[in-house]
Amino acid sequence: MAFRVALCQIDTVPGDLPDNVRRVRAAAAGAEALGADLALFPELCLVGYLPRDLLFRRRLAEASEAAVQDLASTSRAMALAIGAVRRREGPGRPFWNEAAVVAEGRVLGRTAKTLLPTYDVFDEARYFEPAPAAAPIAFRDRKLGVMVCEDLWTDPVDHEAPGYAVDPTGRLVALGADVLLNLSASPYHRGKPRRRESVACDAARRRGRPMALVNVVGGNDDVVFDGRSFACDASGRVLARAAAFDEDVVVVDLDEPAATEPPTLPADDDVGELHAALVLGLRDFARKAGFSKAHLGLSGGVDSALVAVLAVDALGAENVSGFVLPSRFSSDHSREDAFDLARRLGVRCVEAPIEAIWTAGAAALDGALGSAPFGLAEENLQSRARGLLLMAVANRTGSLLLATGNKSELAVGYCTLYGDLCGGLAPISDVSKTEVYRLARRAAETRGLVPPRTLTKAPSAELRPNQTDQDSLPPYDLLDAILRLHLEEDLGVRDVVARGFDEATVRRVFRLVARSEFKRKQAPPGLRVTRKAFGQGRRMPVAASALDWLDAP
Repeated sequence: MAFRVALCQIDTVPGDLPDNVRRVRAAAAGAEALGADLALFPELCLVGYLPRDLLFRRRLAEASEAAVQDLASTSRAMALAIGAVRRREGPGRPFWNEAAVVAEGRVLGRTAKTLLPTYDVFDEARYFEPAPAAAPIAFRDRKLGVMVCEDLWTDPVDHEAPGYAVDPTGRLVALGADVLLNLSASPYHRGKPRRRESVACDAARRRGRPMALVNVVGGNDDVVFDGRSFACDASGRVLARAAAFDEDVVVVDLDEPAATEPPTLPADDDVGELHAALVLGLRDFARKAGFSKAHLGLSGGVDSALVAVLAVDALGAENVSGFVLPSRFSSDHSREDAFDLARRLGVRCVEAPIEAIWTAGAAALDGALGSAPFGLAEENLQSRARGLLLMAVANRTGSLLLATGNKSELAVGYCTLYGDLCGGLAPISDVSKTEVYRLARRAAETRGLVPPRTLTKAPSAELRPNQTDQDSLPPYDLLDAILRLHLEEDLGVRDVVARGFDEATVRRVFRLVARSEFKRKQAPPGLRVTRKAFGQGRRMPVAASALDWLDAP
């Protein structure tokens, strides 16, 4: 007998329970029209993921439970498996992170999350109590093994999660579950979709049970969720996949082979996928934070060019403005390339020289401290003059200022506090400089959006005569290779040197990273697209040693 499950992949907003419930109802109606027996929704879909300390607002958990009861009372023959939060009594954390299954006017059963991740961007043990043993939920002639996200991530495959002593999936199967359903909020980073699918399909194959997994889609603060919900049969073969980076409802019969091959996953280094993730993250950040327009400084360089492309793709050219902010050290080609970019993108572009602001600032500094040779303070005054103007534009127009710094610069502190770090969002702060070039080249080659000279000239902050980035930093391909090993693979100096890198260069890069933590703590939020971003998943002290002693001979 057929068992048709609808993968209801929706984009939720933390705390916006009325709109989240509306999206649940709309997707459920679509699933019912497609003949689904059960509509499966993401983790915490009623309150949005990540809700964080919104959970401590007294009414949120009560409103979530009221929504569960309301959805139950209006449910018909089709079941809904919905992610919710429920207040609990007694010692321990105050909430359950649970899945509720409703049908035929009542709640059929509930399953709370057992495994609570505290690594990377997660901190669920702050809010939730681990659930006791779960049991399958009966629905028609099925026993549903319902679990929440991390409860699946116990099998011995290559993934980021720590090892767990408890196996909720195996426990549900041992208690008679014949179908496995997973409600997920699994964040995106490069390589994660393939690992997620591998974990689920391996579990289905070894348990001999079909599985459906629904993942949330959309951006919430710095975290991007890619969706890509899927279902596989008891042999671990994928039967269906939902869209990437978009809402979707897909109905799949877990008892029948797929009529057509599901779309394939892209390679882990696919530039188009990275672009799509950044666009979704930017679009949702602006929408959910209440911004309809964005602006940025256009320097003629590759970083601001890429951010402008992303902003136009996310918000539309009519909602993006660029500002050219030349100083005495700005080259003619920088101005020309900035206006050329704006013309190609169709965005409004305004020139606002900073010379008068810089001169006044330098004079005030000399008046306070006495004259001094031109140096770092004078260089950074230029960056801060630009930041001052761009923030004033935000104040006057209500537009979202986009910072244009990349991960390579942010890692080593090649950025100015209250200057180019000004902004409400830094879309490419988890994108290395070499990846910035890959993304910009794609935009140039496929759509002609980036001026050719922007891709070929030496990168420069143009804060002193004839300056280039490589005056202060190793070549970006070398720098990025070292940073990836250090930041994403957690390797120390000796381990990186053993990979063939010059020891003096490696030690210099490590020191720059350690000494720049104070800047990153004050930087705008970025969009996480790698396994280890600068954000809530990296919890380093500011006042700390560079840890050279760990790598001493």
